[in-house]
Amino acid sequence: MMDKILEALVTSSHPLPVKKGIVKKVVDAAENSVDREQCKAMFDLTTRLILIGEDNFQKQVGHQVLDAYARYHRCEFEEFFNKGFILNLLQQGYGSLDKKDIAIIDYIHMGLKLIMSCPSVLEIFGCMHTEILRLVCERPEPLLCARLSELLSDFVHCIPKGKSAVLFCQQLVRTISQFQCSATQEEEIRGFISQVNKVSNLLQSIWKAEPGALLPSLQEVFVIISATDSLFEPSIALASLVQHIPLQMITVLIRSLITDQNVKDASMTCALCRMIDWLSWPLAHHVETWVIALLKGLASVQKFTILIDVTLLKIEQIFHRLWYPIVRPGALTVLSHMLLSFQHSPEAFHLIVPHIIKLVQFLKDEDSPTSKIFLMQLTELVHCMMYQYSGFPDLYEPIIEAIKDLPKPSKEKMKMTLNQSAWTSHSNSLASCLSRLSGKSETGKTGLINLGNTCYMNSVIQALFMATDFRRSVLSLNLNGARSLMRKLQLLFAFLAHTQRAAYAPQSFFEESRPPWFTPGSQQDCSEYLRFLLDRLHEEEKTCRILQCNSPQSSNTSTRDCKSLENPEEISPLSEEDLPRIEDGKTLIEKMFGGKLQTTICCLNCKSTSQKQEAFTDLSLAFPPCLEDVIEAGLTQSLSSANYESTIPRCCTGNVSDALHSEPPENHSLQVDEIGHGLDMAGEMLQKFPIQSIASIDSCSPPMPSDKLVTVHSNKSIEQNDKTKSVPHLINYFLAPEILNGDNKYYCEKCASLQNAQKIMQVVDEPEYLILTLLRFSYDSKSHIRRKILDDVALPLVLQLPVEKTSLKSPAISQPLLSDSAENLPKKLKSCGSVDSSDSQPVSYLLSSIVVHSGMSSESGHYYCYARNTSSGSVGQLCYKADLAGLPPQGCATDNDEFNTSVIWHDPNCKETSKEWFLFNDSRVTFTSFQSVQNITSRFPKDTAYVLFYKKQGANCGIYPSAVNGLWVNGEPPLQKELMDAITKDNKLYLQEQELNARTRALQASSTTCSFRPRGFDDSDPPGSCGPSGGGGGNGGFNTISRLVF
Repeated sequence: MMDKILEALVTSSHPLPVKKGIVKKVVDAAENSVDREQCKAMFDLTTRLILIGEDNFQKQVGHQVLDAYARYHRCEFEEFFNKGFILNLLQQGYGSLDKKDIAIIDYIHMGLKLIMSCPSVLEIFGCMHTEILRLVCERPEPLLCARLSELLSDFVHCIPKGKSAVLFCQQLVRTISQFQCSATQEEEIRGFISQVNKVSNLLQSIWKAEPGALLPSLQEVFVIISATDSLFEPSIALASLVQHIPLQMITVLIRSLITDQNVKDASMTCALCRMIDWLSWPLAHHVETWVIALLKGLASVQKFTILIDVTLLKIEQIFHRLWYPIVRPGALTVLSHMLLSFQHSPEAFHLIVPHIIKLVQFLKDEDSPTSKIFLMQLTELVHCMMYQYSGFPDLYEPIIEAIKDLPKPSKEKMKMTLNQSAWTSHSNSLASCLSRLSGKSETGKTGLINLGNTCYMNSVIQALFMATDFRRSVLSLNLNGARSLMRKLQLLFAFLAHTQRAAYAPQSFFEESRPPWFTPGSQQDCSEYLRFLLDRLHEEEKTCRILQCNSPQSSNTSTRDCKSLENPEEISPLSEEDLPRIEDGKTLIEKMFGGKLQTTICCLNCKSTSQKQEAFTDLSLAFPPCLEDVIEAGLTQSLSSANYESTIPRCCTGNVSDALHSEPPENHSLQVDEIGHGLDMAGEMLQKFPIQSIASIDSCSPPMPSDKLVTVHSNKSIEQNDKTKSVPHLINYFLAPEILNGDNKYYCEKCASLQNAQKIMQVVDEPEYLILTLLRFSYDSKSHIRRKILDDVALPLVLQLPVEKTSLKSPAISQPLLSDSAENLPKKLKSCGSVDSSDSQPVSYLLSSIVVHSGMSSESGHYYCYARNTSSGSVGQLCYKADLAGLPPQGCATDNDEFNTSVIWHDPNCKETSKEWFLFNDSRVTFTSFQSVQNITSRFPKDTAYVLFYKKQGANCGIYPSAVNGLWVNGEPPLQKELMDAITKDNKLYLQEQELNARTRALQASSTTCSFRPRGFDDSDPPGSCGPSGGGGGNGGFNTISRLVF
């Protein structure tokens, strides 16, 4: 009867307070004894009210009465709430209520709580396993799935076990992938997120209880997100699962994923894009960690096509996530990685450039501590990208203005960040045995591939490239459309600076710059190649200027835009009337490497003098013949010409061949072959590329006297009996006065006869870069072979070159010297008495590059190059005394000595700038130290310094244009679009090549190469070795035959 009364009450029209009062009495009466039929009737009524009640009051009454009767009549409720009843609810629903209605799940959840202590609950748990799995397979809505998750979290025995647990997790993942949220109100969105989190928390608890279900669940996630079906888009609610995956599994999972041959590129692309979409999921932890791990994994197996496509497709979307603080940290992490690794092209960065200023202003307006920190991180990223792609001032100027008040990272930090982030970087790979890219070394420098005995060219090009001012000048030239050698050099420099290849093959430049008399595939002389190259570049620019001057539109055309220059070798020689028109402005080669020597010859009979100036691009320094033996003997023996048949000419350079004096240059017959292969070439070629002699010495020229030895500004003074030669020694010997007598008498026009004379050479115009060639190859007339001079030459870090800044007075000639007797020998080396040494001003030079020859013959061996970054005004970074003109230490000669060259030696106790020096050995580039440079010959006797590059200190040469609003101050000039396009195209090609190579080998195969060399390989095998540490092939640095082919 009680059930009828209750039903009539809840459906009556009595006031609500009256109804509640009567309901309370019904609940209180539940503790009274009631027969089984009456209990069943109450359970039926309350169930009906709970599930299909007309309003909330009826449902509330049903919950209150059912709870009371079930507690006091547990046996009767256990009989009512049985397995069959629950199965019927889950399979058929209840009346008009669908089986998927959340009310049924809530009702079952309530019932399980009421019979938890009853024995029959175990039977219910068993039947729930199958029904729960079936329900999940039917893809319930988020709310129903969340209520089900609550039920299963409270009653874990309802969760399927064993294999069914794996299947249940997979189906639950599938269900989550179909969750959709159409809500627009914040409260509704928060509710949706809460529902998803309940489901993901259930999965986490299952994975902890059933570890075997984790990996299949994750595999199911990947199958879902990698689906290429355009009609189905998985829900980003899957991102809620990421936070529950142990981070320790990243390496194993990513390796398994990227090495699975069944995963197609299209599927991987879809998966990565959808993982990036997960960054929009609020409060999702570690999503950025997994995204970056997958990006690195794909880079490690050279899947660059996927990386390029995904980056260009998603970069803007990621950037827009930065507007939302809740997802901002993860989005910035992924954005930074993708931009910094996308180094082959500015395309990705330029997609977000239009949006940067608005975001910066938005963050400034937020003015919160977190937004300030984030703004600094964003600014650092933007600076790195503008540094990497500096050729777009029109795009970057507004950005620079917007962030000018924020800290800017140092150049070194930006370079390190970019080097470590590139896809080809060793640091940007998984910590595994996966095959890695043959990307750039940790130096960030690019090597040059040996095209077949082209190490002579590679070493010269690297030395020129490391001449910072020259490199920047070349890259700044406006040569769009030109087909000149300078254009090819510009393109080569651009590739060395910006390519992602570990080594670049300069095939086009080699074919254009190779001297015609050089046989392809054979070893050549690097100094001869260097002279030819500089002369070609110089003559080409002069010819271009003449063509511009003769052109009707020359006034509107840049003097460097040589578009009409097809082949500079076929240009007709310059006429005399053309020369004055181009002498007003120096060519780039003249400005960088051009200097002038003044030769003064004094007739010892009539005291008349003759002067002329000649241009040079390098100074060839001969070794003094038996210098130490002569000094030790006290100059007591007569030196005859026969004793020096093999003396090398003191200077024979390929130079900028503009004559600066009306008197034609003096041609000297060479008794000794200089290192090279072009001395017997046709006269026609000599006329096209003239090699003029700046100075020569007579074969009987005596050695430099003791009073001309170098002044050393350090505690280490060079004594007269010191066996070690140095660069200042050789320069002093080069500039030492010379007596012309015997067979080498001077024809005096005033005397109209051959006369004894004194010749003095002085540098009157110093070059920006001083190139010194040490003449190490001499011809032995007895054995008729060319021998290499293996003497070790000390290389000063800084030297001072005496430059005559004022014109010479008429020299007062010393007493005539009529004999070569021992007492007159020292007098022969004295200069004309009126030459005022105070006119000589020392110019400081900093060592920039050293080209080393390894081997015993000029026709064989190997070249490599030591170099470092030097630029104007870098004095403060060096380890030497700041006062270059200071007083020398006690016991050393003074700066007033004539023709001396001051030098400052590297202090071994001074810590030089970290990673300042580089060793360029064809395709191999490594860090090295100045100590290795100094000790190379002492450790490896056949490896000797050959060509030296010194950079003038104290002033900028001002060749290249100034930066636009500071866009590349202390950096590289912006590349022209044509150059950037070429580099971008080649970088993409390189990435495709790497990807193709990766597909042809086993992805899990470990590297077969193993190096047992320590990092300091300089102490074991010579850098010029053609072994594993060198740049070629062979058996090391002491086998000449093996070096004939590289």
